[in-house]
Amino acid sequence: MRVDELTTDEQWDEAVAILHQLWSHEDKSFVRGFRDEEGYRAFGLYADVDASDGDAGGTLVAVAGISIQRVLHHRRHAWIHDLVVEGELRGNGYGAELLDWIENWARERECEYVALANVLDNDDGLSFYEDNGMERWGYVVETELDDNSG
Repeated sequence: MRVDELTTDEQWDEAVAILHQLWSHEDKSFVRGFRDEEGYRAFGLYADVDASDGDAGGTLVAVAGISIQRVLHHRRHAWIHDLVVEGELRGNGYGAELLDWIENWARERECEYVALANVLDNDDGLSFYEDNGMERWGYVVETELDDNSG
């Protein structure tokens, strides 16, 4: 297995297909727009899923979008915007492998934490993160801004 930063159009074509599994309520062009967000970096986990397919480079099996941020409650940290494993490959350890890689990547960049937001009804996701050593810290609170509140 290996992790590469996704920088080419071809890599992003593959990544959008996986990311869209998390963002299925949005158009794929919205997901592709992550590439243009300041500070957003996408990384892909490649694994030899089927050795008989002749693809020595591996298959993209998971994608994570990360940025380094500073906020009062977590100081310098790696914020995971997205972490998605290809649907039929979930449960094979790919998510844990990518999360472990993210933690090492963050340490190398002098981050003190790795953090993310988990939506309230995603119990499977929350269990995954807690099973991999992450702890609940607090709550994310928000307000939606409409275009007319100016």
